[in-house]
Amino acid sequence: MLTLAKYNVFPIKNANKELLGKFKQRDVIMNQLKLKDIHKILILGSGTLGLRVALQCAISGFDTFLFDISQTSLETARKAQEKLLRSLVKSKTVNDCNFEDILDRITYTTDADIAAKDTDFVNESVTENLEIKKQVWKQFGKLCPSHTIFTTNSSFLLPSQYCDDSGSPERFCAFHFHDVFTAKVVDIMPHQTTATWIPELLYQLGVKLNQIPVHIKKESNGYLFNYMLMNILTSASDLLLKQIGSIQDIDRSFMGNFGLPLGPFGMMDQVGLDTALHIAHNNDTPQSKKFASLLEPLVNAGKLGVKSGKGFYQYPNPEYSQADFLKP
Repeated sequence: MLTLAKYNVFPIKNANKELLGKFKQRDVIMNQLKLKDIHKILILGSGTLGLRVALQCAISGFDTFLFDISQTSLETARKAQEKLLRSLVKSKTVNDCNFEDILDRITYTTDADIAAKDTDFVNESVTENLEIKKQVWKQFGKLCPSHTIFTTNSSFLLPSQYCDDSGSPERFCAFHFHDVFTAKVVDIMPHQTTATWIPELLYQLGVKLNQIPVHIKKESNGYLFNYMLMNILTSASDLLLKQIGSIQDIDRSFMGNFGLPLGPFGMMDQVGLDTALHIAHNNDTPQSKKFASLLEPLVNAGKLGVKSGKGFYQYPNPEYSQADFLKP
């Protein structure tokens, strides 16, 4: 395991340009990690995306710890990972002989001290709520070793909004996955004081994790794809609220024209209506407020999409997955 000397970090916000330049130079010389130095990966949050990222890390050969405050959630994640891994074996994406070895590389824990010990890399996938993320990073920023790379998997929040809570903003960067196994893009989005060598390291890690890494040149809510996707989702909700089309026909129009297996409302169910609502609340635009007004009653009723069994559609066999959905 790589051991790195501790060093004093001055407050980034109060640093003048000369000191910041010296800090960056020292950071590069003394503390630059390479891909070979990453052995233990910690995933914070065992939800839909967190469990997938953890599984891909294990498939890629990393010792992976999956942390959650709920033992029940961890057990649910473990079962979901086994089912997902079996489907990957069936499709010959993963070799059958590696099945047990992959699962053995994942450790599930509700103990923050155990999760953080000797961790080289952290990816956080907790609820899309700024205050919750701040609390999580205040906790793990203190527990993790000084060399640990901190990354957030936030769908819409900016890393600069809570990087300081980690205690090491220079080692903090957005590293945002999509589906991991079907949509294989991973977004790399540094904030203003992210160490200059980290984006390249994350690019290499993204390739190692069998993803398509893309660089975001400056902070942007929604990165690239989610920025475009939100415009599609809010437009679909606007069509529904104005009673221009039904949920099914709006999805049929989208699916039929693009040849895709689901439309905007099916997409929202997959993402999670609670996540979509958090994103809508973070955008102070008239269109986002209308979007939120559509989602709020459903979320308040516990209709969160796929993960709750009901959203705009019912699961596990939604209308849009039926063979006759696009037939005249």
